[in-house]
Amino acid sequence: MSTLPKVAWIGLGIMGSPMSENLIKAGYQVTGFTLEQEKLDRLSAAGGTAAGSIAEAVRDADVIVTMVPASPQVEAIAYGPEGILENAKSGALLIDMSSITPQTSVDLAKAAKDKGIRVLDAPVSGGEAGAIEAVLSIMVGGEQADFDEAKPLLEALGKTIVLCGPHGSGQTVKAANQLIVAVNIQACAEAVVFLEKSGVDLKAALDVLNGGLARLDRADAEEGQLPRPRLQARLPHRPAPQGHGHRHRRRPQRGRRAAGRRRGGPAGGLAARPGRRRPGPLGPAAGRGAPVRRPGLTADGRQDLRAVPSLTPVLSRPSGGTARNPLQQTVDVPVTRT
Repeated sequence: MSTLPKVAWIGLGIMGSPMSENLIKAGYQVTGFTLEQEKLDRLSAAGGTAAGSIAEAVRDADVIVTMVPASPQVEAIAYGPEGILENAKSGALLIDMSSITPQTSVDLAKAAKDKGIRVLDAPVSGGEAGAIEAVLSIMVGGEQADFDEAKPLLEALGKTIVLCGPHGSGQTVKAANQLIVAVNIQACAEAVVFLEKSGVDLKAALDVLNGGLARLDRADAEEGQLPRPRLQARLPHRPAPQGHGHRHRRRPQRGRRAAGRRRGGPAGGLAARPGRRRPGPLGPAAGRGAPVRRPGLTADGRQDLRAVPSLTPVLSRPSGGTARNPLQQTVDVPVTRT
């Protein structure tokens, strides 16, 4: 007879199904519950037991693992007469592997303590491929003793398993992970636009970038491939000469424009200094006209912040009318020529 703890698994989605199956392969007795019957059938086919409700799944479990989309779902399955806290036995260990807010994890731990239930927040990183291959990174928040007890089970799900601090710490580290991922996605999108608009062979550029520090390693990407987002950029630019990229330095100014700047006056003498007035429509003798301001300046010569162009890319909805991955959308970059 197995000495491993009995496990209840709540949430058998893209991540939950392969993770629960890895526990079954490791010898754990897993009873699962989710809303879709086909997911329960998959669990049964893998050797697990399908339950008809949360209460039925957790009643005899030593360890309860939850993997649901967000904070509202965690609260829905944890609280209430049919929830985990009302039906799990005292002394059970609840491991929430969902990605939720740190405060939700802290509140859950406090409520569970009143029921004699211990809690760890243990969100993961690595995607569906990491879940299937059991190579997830697991960031944990909670008590050291509970972490030590849960670690053998977590080692059946991932390779990097770290206790980050008290309750909520795992979710805080996961939020930092998401920030890093988002910045890298944005940087890749900007790099692809830059390469395309510079006339560079995009496939060749991505191949060479994969060989250097710019390579983006992703658990769900094939080895040696950098994700290639499909972008269409409407970025005004001057075509570069054949065999050369853009010249990013400002060209020397010539003519009246340069002369005006050398004298300390406005460009080309075409716009007066702040406060000076242009002659009226009938000439100097006909009176003084309205004051003329430089673009971007107020009447008294200060910077007009409302006139500063935004350099933040705007992701627009694709022409089909349905939202897609941001990397597959059109990037509009407003550019003002000087």
